[in-house]
Amino acid sequence: MSQNSLFRKKKINTIIQQGGDGEEHTGLHKVLTVRDLTFFGIAAIIGGGTFSAIGNACFSGGPGVVILYIICAIACGFTAMCYAEFASRVPVSGSAYTYAYVSFGELFAWIIGWALIMEYSIGNIYVAFSWSGYFTNLLESFHIHLPEWLTINYQSAHDAIIDGKGDEGIAAWNNAPMLGSLRIIFDLPAVLINVLITYLVYRGTKESRNFSNAMVMIKLLIVLLVIAVGIFYVDIDNWTPFMPNGFGGVMGGVSAVFFAYIGFDAVSTLAEESQNPQRDLPRGMIWSLVICTILYIVLALILTGMVSYTQLGVSDPLAEIFALKGVKWMLFIVSIAAVVAMTSVMLVFQLGQPRIWMTMSRDGLMPKKFSGIHPKYKTPGFATIVTGIVVGLPIFFTDENFVLDFTSIGTLFAFVLVCGGVLILSPQSQEELAERATRGKFRIPYVNSKFIFPALVVLSAGIIQYFFPDYFSGIVDFSGDATNHISMVIFFILCIVMSVLAFLKNLSLIPLLGLISCCYLLTGMALSNWKWFGVWLVIGLVFYFCYGKKNSKLNV
Repeated sequence: MSQNSLFRKKKINTIIQQGGDGEEHTGLHKVLTVRDLTFFGIAAIIGGGTFSAIGNACFSGGPGVVILYIICAIACGFTAMCYAEFASRVPVSGSAYTYAYVSFGELFAWIIGWALIMEYSIGNIYVAFSWSGYFTNLLESFHIHLPEWLTINYQSAHDAIIDGKGDEGIAAWNNAPMLGSLRIIFDLPAVLINVLITYLVYRGTKESRNFSNAMVMIKLLIVLLVIAVGIFYVDIDNWTPFMPNGFGGVMGGVSAVFFAYIGFDAVSTLAEESQNPQRDLPRGMIWSLVICTILYIVLALILTGMVSYTQLGVSDPLAEIFALKGVKWMLFIVSIAAVVAMTSVMLVFQLGQPRIWMTMSRDGLMPKKFSGIHPKYKTPGFATIVTGIVVGLPIFFTDENFVLDFTSIGTLFAFVLVCGGVLILSPQSQEELAERATRGKFRIPYVNSKFIFPALVVLSAGIIQYFFPDYFSGIVDFSGDATNHISMVIFFILCIVMSVLAFLKNLSLIPLLGLISCCYLLTGMALSNWKWFGVWLVIGLVFYFCYGKKNSKLNV
């Protein structure tokens, strides 16, 4: 392979021996145990998805949204095992970016690193907006009222005036002070929490760990309290019809539901600060995913059982259901839980992004400044500050719905490449496998998909045809929403192609199922999501060809 090829790869042994960049790295503190990593995973997963996005998912799919939670959990479960395999074989920071570098090559690694900005930095914008809503409600319980123009973003206020809907947005627009011809409207709590989190992450991983672990314990206890109280108000009649908007309605909530799960991979960015990354990273990811999946399914059943799904299309669904049931004392507790939960999510995401940039900088694909380690705090200081700016500036002009969809599609794309990367990793020798087993390192069990995967594809098609006779004929009808139909046709073609490859190449079943399940979730994305994602990728490719390709250390 030419040294100038776009698909030049990094060798796993070189990455491990040199810390990922061709230089020795001893600057980061190795302080994280498997419990800490599990708590970081829970901190990232239980947040905006629990206290905000779950409402829109239930509104779209009704009680049947639990099916989507299970589908997403299965997809993330397979993906988590692929992350764990990579984490065991490549125990350095960088998450999916580093994994793509060793499996697909530099160009795909850059694309993944660019896409992960959507997950960590842009995803935190949504969490900041959600945090602000609950924090404002909490202040109201103490009779502290912030003016509307300080509790809503400019775009939402502008849309409220145009649509004539949304009392808060209209009041903010009409009462906002003027700076020349510009109305001063911004979400002050969202801005302040971003500044606070950036400072905490800048100060150190140990401090962030202690803060995160404490918040995880608090929010887990409160979520369990919500379940314990809510179960007494469940009316099983609210679960009928189970899928009021059909399976299409269930899939319509894919962005909201998947957003709830994306945090587990943030654990993999903390590899170089883990005491035993090859053993503990996989356990931390898988444990956090299992715990949170159970909680999400139970919460979805509680919400849709307490009130009709039609009443859940709000930004604070947990507070809404107790308000509708007149359980006012729970409103205060839910607001506290939401503030704590989303603070911890922002903390973990803002820990993850600088470490990805740090790794990309070590490889020469980002300016060298991003890999600098603070001499006192032992954190990637410059990258942390830039992350805070990347999160903070869009808070002034974007809105949460756009950010939610934008984040989910970028993360799914990264997950697809991680699963695909495991499929094409070179098999290890018996000596290497034995060494991993004796040291307790994670390894995906190999299951030959030669006959199993094609059989699963045929079986699934048969079940769909039996229960939904018009399903396949409806897919090729492009008279309606062509985006979903086109994506489903591509998905079924992919299933056929992968069935042939599984038969010919004896592919490993678990990463193959992860790849297919994540691709299926991508079929639920709207055309606008794909357009913005395409624009984002083009911007990233321009930066790569103008800077990254020329400065890559693989050129040396």
